Amino acid sequence: MAILTYSSRREIEEHAFHPAVTLLVPLVAIFLQAYLPLRLHWMSLFDLPLIVVIFFAVSRRSPIAGTLTGAIIGLVQDGLTGQPIGINGISKSVIGFAAASIGVRIDVENPLTRLLLNFGFMLLSGALYYGVLRFLLGQETHWLWRRELLQAGLNAALSVPVFVLLDRTKSRES
Repeated sequence: MAILTYSSRREIEEHAFHPAVTLLVPLVAIFLQAYLPLRLHWMSLFDLPLIVVIFFAVSRRSPIAGTLTGAIIGLVQDGLTGQPIGINGISKSVIGFAAASIGVRIDVENPLTRLLLNFGFMLLSGALYYGVLRFLLGQETHWLWRRELLQAGLNAALSVPVFVLLDRTKSRES
């Protein structure tokens, strides 16, 4: 039985995306995130832009690209949703960096791994969001454990089919 080992980070399969995919997928996710909860209140439980940040970060496996992707998507989301500017930018930047860093080390093509990664990153994102509101902006807010766990579970479940759809947009970098 042959054993495949990676001697450098460059030997790990990295993916590139068509520029239209890189631009349109986040914009559609941000648009849906901004406007669907206005009509369907239960849609506020989902964080589509964060799912997109995690997908691009683990696919590209570049912490710098993951951080920039998270920052840009988060800042645009802040501008459209009426949140204080930077709150989603900070959270999604950290998640983008962490997802890309972890994507280098583990198999992110496995659906169970994707589910668990997204669950963990959704909880981390909620904690970061809470921390920024509470400690940086000084807003009186409370951590709602049940809601955070529900959101993390729902988003993780949604992320698996979204990742499968977005996998079709990958092209191998040469």
